[in-house]
Amino acid sequence: MTTEPTIRATQYLITCIPEDKDPAGYRGITVEYRGCDRYAVLHHTLCLNTDGTWDREMPSSERNDEWLDSHRFDLDSALSLAKRQAPLVTGDCDG
Repeated sequence: MTTEPTIRATQYLITCIPEDKDPAGYRGITVEYRGCDRYAVLHHTLCLNTDGTWDREMPSSERNDEWLDSHRFDLDSALSLAKRQAPLVTGDCDG
């Protein structure tokens, strides 16, 4: 019996910086899959909280349910939050 491979996008880059100015996306925000249909909104080592502040991403061994609930989102929410934060961390977005 052959099982079909699963394909899942696990990281999205959200940035206001053109690719030719930042080809690796270092100045952007990433939305990254963290399992169980939950995503983190990240900027380098910072992780977006539900209150809109940035916290250091804790090592997985130190995360409890309360921390995870305040730093993980469904995909639509994570992408929306990342789009709102992108101009604040990467410069003004046109339009």
